[in-house]
Amino acid sequence: MTLSLPQSLIKGLNARSRNGGGAIDSLVAAAIAAYLDRPLHTLFQVSTSRSLVAGKYAGAITCEKLLEHGDFGLGTFAGLHGEMIIVDGHIFRIEGSGAIFEALPTDEAPFATVTRFDPAVDVTLPAMASFDDLKTHLDTFRRTDNLFYAIRLDGVFKTIRTRAVCAPAPGATLLDAAKTQHEFEFTDCKGTLIGIYSPIFSGAISVPGYHIHYLSDDRTQGGHLLELKTGQVRLRVQELEDFHIALPENEEFLKADLSRDTSNDLDKAESGH
Repeated sequence: MTLSLPQSLIKGLNARSRNGGGAIDSLVAAAIAAYLDRPLHTLFQVSTSRSLVAGKYAGAITCEKLLEHGDFGLGTFAGLHGEMIIVDGHIFRIEGSGAIFEALPTDEAPFATVTRFDPAVDVTLPAMASFDDLKTHLDTFRRTDNLFYAIRLDGVFKTIRTRAVCAPAPGATLLDAAKTQHEFEFTDCKGTLIGIYSPIFSGAISVPGYHIHYLSDDRTQGGHLLELKTGQVRLRVQELEDFHIALPENEEFLKADLSRDTSNDLDKAESGH
């Protein structure tokens, strides 16, 4: 694309770039994104992980509103009623029973992260023997531990183990709910992994490290990723340097005591049994 700009704007762009504003391409992209009201490389999050761990599951946003902020992401549903995965602008609910449905526009989420997926990396990875092996490969495509990343893998999975939470009794914490979660193992399946990498420093509000959900191509298998072995898979990665969080205004969140460090509980709940 070739642009004809007045000299005054060119001088302004050069000055902003020299003063630490970033590359000129990035400045122009940010200006266009702002004009079109379409945030670029932004991760939008609803509520906090600490609130979720504390058992605050009241809906904070509808699926219809969530999709206004992106077409790619993950989360959970009000009442902790299933795992959420957002693929190509569609939101799917993976219930504790293993049943999978496309969410209704009016369904609500107490916690979710979403972005408009625009990857800069598109490569093929070799077969991998474990989740740890996958994370080692993913690490090589992140230039820093201090930014967020959106990660998508498509291909054949030799084995994949997932979990899906069941709606807990009122007042139950996330760790309580994890004790009764259902786990599933699938073999020789084709599907998609949708993941968000969050920096360790974000642990009070996000899920630090790799948080990944799975959905099969035929939409019959899925869940929160626990373990896997893969064949060759296609990897796409997007760096997310802009982070926005929307805090709930419902009574449950406003009256919650979120002062306790829940990182250990979150780690136990996320890593499975």
